Amino acid sequence: MKLLPLVAATYFMVAGGPYGLEDILGSAGYLRALVLLALVPVFWSLPTALMVGELASAVPAEGGYYVWVHRALGRFWGFQEAWLSLAASVFDMAIYPTLFVLYLGRIAPAWTVGHRATLWALAVVVGCALWNLTGARSVGRGSIVLFVLLLAPFVVLIAVALVRWHGHGSGALNQPVAAPDISLAIAVTLWNYMGWDNASTIAQEVDEPQRNYPRAMLSAAALVALTYILPLAAVGLFGLAPDRFSTGAWTDAARTIAGPALAFTVVLGGMINGAGMFNPLMMSYSRVPYALAEDRLLPRLFTRINRFGVPWVSVLACAAIWALALGFTFERLISIDLVLYGASLLLEFVALIALRLREPDLPRPFRVPGGLPGAVAVALGPAALIAFAIYGARDERVLGLNALLFSTLVALAGSAIYAITTRLQRAGSPAPPSA
Repeated sequence: MKLLPLVAATYFMVAGGPYGLEDILGSAGYLRALVLLALVPVFWSLPTALMVGELASAVPAEGGYYVWVHRALGRFWGFQEAWLSLAASVFDMAIYPTLFVLYLGRIAPAWTVGHRATLWALAVVVGCALWNLTGARSVGRGSIVLFVLLLAPFVVLIAVALVRWHGHGSGALNQPVAAPDISLAIAVTLWNYMGWDNASTIAQEVDEPQRNYPRAMLSAAALVALTYILPLAAVGLFGLAPDRFSTGAWTDAARTIAGPALAFTVVLGGMINGAGMFNPLMMSYSRVPYALAEDRLLPRLFTRINRFGVPWVSVLACAAIWALALGFTFERLISIDLVLYGASLLLEFVALIALRLREPDLPRPFRVPGGLPGAVAVALGPAALIAFAIYGARDERVLGLNALLFSTLVALAGSAIYAITTRLQRAGSPAPPSA
């Protein structure tokens, strides 16, 4: 995978266009939403992109963040990193087929009634699995095409909104929302900006990873911020009330600003968003079981690859598991996802610091600036925001349990599974050397 496909794939692993911002606007209003979208990248996206840039260029191994934590902190914590990431993926990956179905329902409501919605969501899972089996290069090139198709309607939307605004007044930027929920707005903002480490797992399938990973991270970070802020500012200046925004409301905004033709293309873009994010994320997550199997922490069956170099057993197994999570509500998925993903991300920052201490002479084509204090400093912003997300999940409930308790139980299960796995491994064959 060359640089441009890597940038496009990373963009979809993190963002996938302005879709998903609606709940930020509906919960916070325009000004607060724009402030959140401008500040969160500084304290969340940029530090994470810098961390990924250093570790991916220093240790460009298949399995990415799992290998980093394994190398820095040992076998146990490497397994916990993989477990947390894969557990988070179960809830994260269920969101995107749901978005696809939501926007499909805007075109043909009868197609998504009852069990048909589940069938369409399953079709997204199966279709992306088949696409993934054709290789990382195919997924990366497809991401470029989907990037253009997805954002083209928003370019028109921004242009028409600004022309019709014609520089007079502040539109609805100062208009408050009736029932503000800043905690939800922050949680959804964090979710819309997370996933920078996902591209690291395909390092062996990337051309010149030491050079291209840092460039891809910083380029994608700028693209994500711009494609979030510009459309939101444009519709605010045009004068659309923030209370009208909830998941799927970009269609109504396009219809109001430019007519039904643009609304239709925005709906198609929403469907592209759901499938376009699911596809490269499937590529990313499926490499983690492959890396675990290479270290004999999963059956060797997961190391089987096809003629395109794809671990096809891992792809199919992940797809089957993600299909089982379809049906959770959007807010519940975000709460669980943030807690589990946040824990795995903190382990990656600990690995960054530990490798600086344990392997100071490790070649690092790209470094987080500021030496060891700089490596510690970049972890502070994400840590604070993760703590806030955990606090914000205190009232959510999943399967009758508090969402935070549910997430904690899922995280702790990793220790039990590791103990069982290592015991079975010792009963079978000697453990492999450390990564």
